[in-house]
Amino acid sequence: MEKGQTVDLNIIDMSTEGAGIGRAASGDAAGEGFVVFVPGAVYGDRVSARLKKVKKRYAFADLIEVTEKSPHRREEYEVCEYVEICGGCPLGKLKYGAQTELKEIQVKNKLTRLGGVNFEGESVFNPIITMSPEDNDGAGTEGYRNKARMTVSTGGYITEKGGIRHPVHEPRIGFMAGKSHNAVDCKDCRLQAETAMAAAEAVRRFMEEDNICSYDERWGKGLMEAMTVKTAFGTGEVMVILEIHGKGIPGAAKLIEYLDEYIYEAGGSLESVAIRYCDGKNAGETEILAGAPVINDEISHPGKPGEILKFEISPNSFYQVNTAQMIRLYDKVREYCFTGEERPVILDLYCGIGTIGLYLVDRAEAVLGIESVKDAVRDANRNAVINGVVNARYVCAKAEEFLPKAAAGASGEDSDIDEMVQKAAVAVMDPPRAGADRALLDTVNKVGIERVVYVSCDPATLARDVKYLGELGYKVVEATPTDLFPDTAHCEAIVLLQKLQY
Repeated sequence: MEKGQTVDLNIIDMSTEGAGIGRAASGDAAGEGFVVFVPGAVYGDRVSARLKKVKKRYAFADLIEVTEKSPHRREEYEVCEYVEICGGCPLGKLKYGAQTELKEIQVKNKLTRLGGVNFEGESVFNPIITMSPEDNDGAGTEGYRNKARMTVSTGGYITEKGGIRHPVHEPRIGFMAGKSHNAVDCKDCRLQAETAMAAAEAVRRFMEEDNICSYDERWGKGLMEAMTVKTAFGTGEVMVILEIHGKGIPGAAKLIEYLDEYIYEAGGSLESVAIRYCDGKNAGETEILAGAPVINDEISHPGKPGEILKFEISPNSFYQVNTAQMIRLYDKVREYCFTGEERPVILDLYCGIGTIGLYLVDRAEAVLGIESVKDAVRDANRNAVINGVVNARYVCAKAEEFLPKAAAGASGEDSDIDEMVQKAAVAVMDPPRAGADRALLDTVNKVGIERVVYVSCDPATLARDVKYLGELGYKVVEATPTDLFPDTAHCEAIVLLQKLQY
């Protein structure tokens, strides 16, 4: 195949950036295994495209024409107005059912090809857990995200004679355009909570009225870089985190007043405003500017009908971005952790603020959470206290270093914690996108964990780690994809592994 050649393609998949992935519609024209990436094409389309960059096994092409429209395409009125420029919704042109069908196939393929799992044998692959139209008070997949991080841009600033400085253009707050560093001024994102969009509008107004400039990395000057809005769906409490380059925000009281007003009108309650310093000696530190240091969320208790679980969420806390699907995800983790009437000791690895462990603890003898981020461990212990949990403990450590010492009774913590490691039969791990540390997987094996429940937001690194656990003697019993990220190409998955007995 050559650059400039026109090809007819059936679009059979989509990339993480939202490009259609096609094979030749005419059979052998593209060659065995040859694929073509076509931006603008979607899963199920038949298209005509012109090749612009050709490699040995794949090519990139420009879309000429959709010759046969996919039945999976959303109607135009259903598609976000920013979908062509914003990189946040690469699957936004697809109907939700097609999105989840595609993700289910992708997760299974990765576990099969990269992880070496045989789902035609004893291992079970379950259908993807999807969102319901009744979720989010009937909004379904719209407004599902409880956290939004938005870039702030004014194009830098211009300094006139006399030292008068003003922004290059009006404040733009939104998400990055695909494959660029340009912020899309997104005023109505279908994925975000209304409170997040309201907070962005408040910041736009404040910056425009007070002539506030954004930070521009080209010159290393300016103030505002980004803002993060966290919304607790169970309580309506909202936290706004402003990322700045400098010592503070001029006129901050006015900004807080605008945030409070706009968020209230959107149905939320502003409870916390924080500043995250991006440069200087305080780089990376977060300071509470106004209100409380945390917001509070509530979900139904899985084992005690009528009761609730409470979670404090701080500026640096990790909390699943889709509350409705988080509950379904944790329900599946709960199912995998317990068999019959047993009450195992559970290790909650990469435990964050303790959400998974606290969701399991009523069925367990005990839960031991291990996390290397100090603030998260503090939050996890606090969350155990506010829920009246006495059989969960949390330590700040690297699990791969801590577990062998605890297994030998020499962790340096009290003997109860060492005993929990020695008795543990189940390990739940929810690592970051890069996957689990290999040394941790070795350690899980060495301390005699019988059952591993692996939660992952990246099927490729999940497959890699599942393959390695297989080499250590663990067999995949069951896998379940879960769609926490509608309209994006990301998908969560849970895998249950059992140690083989020789």
